[in-house]
Amino acid sequence: MPFEEHRHFTRIPFDAEAVLIDPASGRRYEARLIDVCLKGALTTRPANWLTEAGHPWLLELHLAGDEVVLNMEVTVAHMETDRVGFHCEHMDLDTATHLHRLVELNLGDPAILERELAELIHSGG
Repeated sequence: MPFEEHRHFTRIPFDAEAVLIDPASGRRYEARLIDVCLKGALTTRPANWLTEAGHPWLLELHLAGDEVVLNMEVTVAHMETDRVGFHCEHMDLDTATHLHRLVELNLGDPAILERELAELIHSGG
């Protein structure tokens, strides 16, 4: 059964390289970014990848080749056969700045961005 969404943040479709790193073992898995928002990301599901909802991962998003790398501490929010949704638990300031700019450029409406930032702050995000 497909994941039912209760999304507060606008998804920005974005095709980029993604690397999932298990913080316990250091094992790395290649994936593709499908979309990103201020509070998470959706990627393809790596081959032979075993995990469960709530498991922590480090997510590297390589934008513009390797010119910009966003780093997020994430947990698995939901999984489907071919994709995985992540909830962002923490990101560094550079990542937050780049992500804010990416969302701002793609939304085209400053009021939506302000609402989403207010929601992010309110949720403790």
